[in-house]
Amino acid sequence: MLVMKGIVKQFPGVRALDGVDLDVRAGEVHCLLGQNGAGKSTLIKVLAGVHQPDEGTISFNGAEVRPGSPIDAIKLGFATIYQELDLVDGLSVAENIFLGHEHARLGFVNRAAGRRAAREVLERLGHPEIRPATEVGRLSPAAKQVVSMARALSHEAKLIIMDEPSAALAHDEVSNLFRIIRELTAQGVAVVYISHRLEEIREIGDRVTVLKDGRTVAVGLPARDTPTTQIVSLMTGRNVEYVFPPRGGREFGEEVLRVENLSSPGVFKDVSFSVRAGEIVGLAGLVGSGRSEILEAVYGARPHTGRVLLDGRQVRRGVVGTVRSGMGLAPEERKAQALLLDQSVTANITLGTLPGFARFGWIDRKRERDEAKRLSEMLDIRPPDPERPIRTLSGGNQQKAVLARWLLGGRKLLLLDEPTRGVDVGARAELYAVIHDLAKQGIGVLLVSSEVPEVLGLADRVLVLREGAVIHEGEATELDEHRVLDMIMNGRAA
Repeated sequence: MLVMKGIVKQFPGVRALDGVDLDVRAGEVHCLLGQNGAGKSTLIKVLAGVHQPDEGTISFNGAEVRPGSPIDAIKLGFATIYQELDLVDGLSVAENIFLGHEHARLGFVNRAAGRRAAREVLERLGHPEIRPATEVGRLSPAAKQVVSMARALSHEAKLIIMDEPSAALAHDEVSNLFRIIRELTAQGVAVVYISHRLEEIREIGDRVTVLKDGRTVAVGLPARDTPTTQIVSLMTGRNVEYVFPPRGGREFGEEVLRVENLSSPGVFKDVSFSVRAGEIVGLAGLVGSGRSEILEAVYGARPHTGRVLLDGRQVRRGVVGTVRSGMGLAPEERKAQALLLDQSVTANITLGTLPGFARFGWIDRKRERDEAKRLSEMLDIRPPDPERPIRTLSGGNQQKAVLARWLLGGRKLLLLDEPTRGVDVGARAELYAVIHDLAKQGIGVLLVSSEVPEVLGLADRVLVLREGAVIHEGEATELDEHRVLDMIMNGRAA
């Protein structure tokens, strides 16, 4: 169905794509793999009409095409679901689904018809509980993902590109996503699927293409039969061990955080726990269990009742008070909640500690750049240019910059919400080591992750959440993935 040959795309100082090849068959799920910065996002933006290739050809159903804009791509039958969803928060679900091709009669938008059609698409996706009239900005990340999928289906697309579609979804929602994908491919729709979760590739993928440094290093590998070590080696140019840092070598200090009877109506209730200096505590639960919202409340970004104490002193309400008390947060939605997208990598790294670079009222720009460069090198932020606008970095490298910000801050407690969301397998091990080193320095860490193995591998102690309540608390070494999933799915603490 789709053949891309020799695709080249250059930006100032960077050759993002250097002769990429990709072919996708009708009715298949073709998985596109590569580290952050390998060129995946640039390639799908070429397909989506966002970028125009400098060299190379694109053929669709035997005819050469060149999408000059996103509208051109949609007319060709290409629909793209981006990792950072391109929804309009101020519009309703139905208005987002049919944005650009609204139901109209006699030149006027027919809102009732749009809502009926939106309801049909949402029911097809298995989510009739999402109301077409609801404002998108009020939805959870998982529900927004469903709306973005509904938009793609509303165009009757022949080729759907999905960039990390499961990143914000719970286990049961991923199963539903795969059900929809299988229904689409059975009808001849082709799917280009990007994910860093190799177990998903095994389950849903048919073939795999691997990119590295803007080049194609493997085309059409069988998704289920290619050894993981081979895929990882192709992506990274080296063998990567899926090993978490050893638990030894850290001693826990005094209690740094105590949460008492924390409640937020309709979200979570009477949650109590503590974090010691040098300890990593993980929160495991489905999307909607209240795990991210608990982090927001601890950070002062969500109204709540109950007490939050840091070093035995009650933290003042509001984000300013929590930051001054010694907390830092790396939020799940980094683009919307953590980054100044049009500012440089340097500006984003030093954002939380900018007064520390001031002298006589003036910012010492050289010292600021030197510190940002040091941290960029430490975390291997690519491209290695601290003055580059951060919006031009891949998702994983943006996340590294958010973590780098708090390395400057002298934090007592670090709150991490999905710290490796959208981060490739090569960079994950580096982030795990950074988190472990922070704890080794005596910083308490409160961690949320959708991936149970990640929670168990990183955390010392785990709190299992279901429907806004802690149903189990225990040492990570005493738990396994099957037991945790059984608790969060079925509510059994035994």
